[in-house]
Amino acid sequence: MNSHFASLNIDDFYVRRLRDLNIETPSAVQAAAIPVALEGKDVVAQSQTGSGKTLAYLLPLLHKIDKTAKEIQAVILVPTRELGMQILLTLEQLTEGTGIRSQSLIGGAAISRQIDRLKLRPQIVVGTPGRIMELLKVRKLSFHHVRSVVVDEVDQVFELGSMQEVEAILKSMMRDRQVLFFSATMPQPIRAVIDRWMNEPVYVQVHPEQRTSQTLEHLYFVCEDRDKIDTLRRIVRLYNPPAAIVFVNETDDVAEVVGKLQYAGLSIEALYGEAGKQERAKVMQQFRAGKFQLLLATDIAARGLDIPHVTQVINLDPPIDADHYVHRVGRTGRMGKKGTAISIITPKERFIINKFSKALGIEIHEKELSYGKVVEPAQRRRFEEQRQVRVEPGRRGDGGAEEAAPRGGGLPAYKPAPPKAAAAKARISAEPAPAFGAAAAPNDSGREAAVRPATAAAPANKRKNDRAREKDRKNKGAPRWLKDKQNKPGT
Repeated sequence: MNSHFASLNIDDFYVRRLRDLNIETPSAVQAAAIPVALEGKDVVAQSQTGSGKTLAYLLPLLHKIDKTAKEIQAVILVPTRELGMQILLTLEQLTEGTGIRSQSLIGGAAISRQIDRLKLRPQIVVGTPGRIMELLKVRKLSFHHVRSVVVDEVDQVFELGSMQEVEAILKSMMRDRQVLFFSATMPQPIRAVIDRWMNEPVYVQVHPEQRTSQTLEHLYFVCEDRDKIDTLRRIVRLYNPPAAIVFVNETDDVAEVVGKLQYAGLSIEALYGEAGKQERAKVMQQFRAGKFQLLLATDIAARGLDIPHVTQVINLDPPIDADHYVHRVGRTGRMGKKGTAISIITPKERFIINKFSKALGIEIHEKELSYGKVVEPAQRRRFEEQRQVRVEPGRRGDGGAEEAAPRGGGLPAYKPAPPKAAAAKARISAEPAPAFGAAAAPNDSGREAAVRPATAAAPANKRKNDRAREKDRKNKGAPRWLKDKQNKPGT
């Protein structure tokens, strides 16, 4: 791999600008895709999330821009507003002071403002397919001078139902334009689009068998569905990440999860597709600035996001397939940094984790929360065994059995002494009963113990006396002759 961007025929101006951004060495996908794209060839690039695909197509695009021309020369299509704004920010950092103008055309924003800004004559536009088609239909855009078109996160663009719009946009361009598809996953339906719209494309695949970053640690925790929120709370307390993204599948669950976690004292806000443009922009701005710790998101909202300080991705709901797992966990462990991907599943969802592990060729380790630590299941069982106390017969120095130390060493577990009455009862029960009428043997203090037959006869005498008292009560006031008759034997 080339060790410097200058060796890839990148202009010295951009090499210096990259150095100012602390980027000096090209990644594998950049080293493979940039030379091919600079030659003007169509490119299909597939590499892991977080591997630097954005620069792999931006740098070649910038080399082809005519700064003096006032027409749109490059188009970048993206699935979401957040990804579009992120790419636009990178563009502005690279082109500051060059005179190259770029603009975003994102759905959800005021179309009238976007039309007004188009009067500034941008050379590069970054937009969602739906909004760009709107502007093409009202003839506010012209792509007759477009030299290159990029579809970033191409699988997601097509999955969202934008395939027909993308093809309509391609029809509005010259036939000799350059087409570049970039994504971490390339599902089979995209192959048909490649055959229709690309001219002898060059395939760039960087470790296609390793679809997730090698710097990622994959874990999962098992709990009942009702305990998922509490398990998430405990995981966040233990790991205490500077920033983490929590994924759910349904937008209906967003408000409930946010409310419960905020009530538990966690710092969390939500990002989902149905939220307004201003609200989503505010949430992303605050998250990037570190104003809160957890970002709760759906797959669409967080697709392609690059937030350097995200150290954990947590799947509160399991992804719908292995490709979605790849894109979710790719929000951390980017560009060689370490990250942790955590899934919280129910016992019935174990098969999903096993399927992801086989499909992606990765190991996803099961962990448990025990005694305030993240441990292996076997380690938790050892902890529990060590806490169990083995009771073994000992010398009767104090009239009781001697407790052995717990397994694994340490002090014997504390057990409260039984109450005196219970202890006395246990002592009497353990001693053999003397023969009826025999004197009780003296105990250690010289006092005589109670005789068991006499003790056993006490309830019978009590019942007899009770019957006599009841009979006297009923006979009170009766004639003497009747009392004498009732007291005679046999009556």
